[in-house]
Amino acid sequence: MPKPAVALDLLLLPTWLVPVEPAGVVLKDHGLGIRDGCIVFIGPRAEAMKCDATEVRELPGMLLSPGLVNAHGHAAMTLFRGLADDLPLMTWLEQHIWPAEGKWVDEDFVRDGTDLAIAEQIQGGITCFSDMYFYPKVASDRVHNSGIRAQIAIPILDFPIPGAASADEAIRQGIELFGDLKHHPRIKVAFGPHAPYTVGDENLEKIRVIAEELDAAIHMHVHETAFEVQQAVDNTGERPMARLARLGLLGPRFQAVHMTQVSDEDQALLVEHNCSVIHCPESNLKLASGFCPVERLWQAGVNVAVGTDGAASNNDLDLLGETRTAALLAKAVAGSATALDAHRALRMATLNGARALGIEATVGSLEVGKAADLVAFDLSGLAQQPIYDPVSQLIYATGRHCVKHLWVGGKPLLEDGRLTRMDESQLTATAQAWGRRVSGQDE
Repeated sequence: MPKPAVALDLLLLPTWLVPVEPAGVVLKDHGLGIRDGCIVFIGPRAEAMKCDATEVRELPGMLLSPGLVNAHGHAAMTLFRGLADDLPLMTWLEQHIWPAEGKWVDEDFVRDGTDLAIAEQIQGGITCFSDMYFYPKVASDRVHNSGIRAQIAIPILDFPIPGAASADEAIRQGIELFGDLKHHPRIKVAFGPHAPYTVGDENLEKIRVIAEELDAAIHMHVHETAFEVQQAVDNTGERPMARLARLGLLGPRFQAVHMTQVSDEDQALLVEHNCSVIHCPESNLKLASGFCPVERLWQAGVNVAVGTDGAASNNDLDLLGETRTAALLAKAVAGSATALDAHRALRMATLNGARALGIEATVGSLEVGKAADLVAFDLSGLAQQPIYDPVSQLIYATGRHCVKHLWVGGKPLLEDGRLTRMDESQLTATAQAWGRRVSGQDE
């Protein structure tokens, strides 16, 4: 690659560089150059050292990869972390989470919970996340201030929710926020009908029309449990995926979250309409919701991304750990030790996530011209030795504690494991204060 004509802002020199695209490639002793927030150079170290750079950063023993993309979560629910554990999904929702949300969720809750989630995700190597929670305008403000990248999915249900008295009001707010942020460099707005069992045909058709007009994504919990699917069949004779297809919601902008129940007909619809599936293995395991057949979907050509879900049902926002779980679970579900190998698992957590959110032209892989959304993992520790394949070591032997540096659009949000734009001690104190309120200790 020729030497850049203009000086670099930053030259990174890791031991390993994993671009993700092309697939399966590990570049040893290469450099990556950043200018104006974008990747402008990738080449051997000897060539990299000829570049003029304002700053040169040696990253010995580190693996540089695209930033992780958490394709599904409910950010502010960090403040409900551990509130109602070890319960089935509908009991957890109807008897614990929904009442707690009705009592506690307001703009202050969403502000503080989203800040906590953003900080935890940055520390875990996540440069982009999808959020589907109440008061989306507040969440988008926190994303803007933090420097992270996000998709904000507007929650829409047939009944009143915090911040929106009706589905029509939620949709109106979504259209307004979409207009406000359509030129934002780091935030995309999507529409988030909660689930097939909480949104009727009339509102789904409204969402379809608006999403088509705006070219916006639709982000939805679908086929999360066998009960959900069976109830739909018993009541209407139709599986939820078939209903969504009939209503015209499926397409390349449709993000189907969970999909633990996938028949041959469901899979055919996903393939035909080029939908993305967002796999949340740990939440599905904890709630005993079922297993998404990741390898079967992947081999059929479905784009599968990975998400943490909310901290109330996971209970962490650790996408590296989630990806390890996904790789192990895929093997058990497929009955094959070769299912979802480490390199494909990393792709699922980066480029596939970017593709699901419709931003694969900007992020998700280390390629010249893309935004410099990067994470450096330190593989020099005792528990990572010896290293034969650094990507296998990253997925199977490394935790989020090894995240050392993180950049979004070339801007450092984490330096030597420390947040650069957020106060960790203040975030901790605020979360603890919420915990005392919610648990009744302040009364």
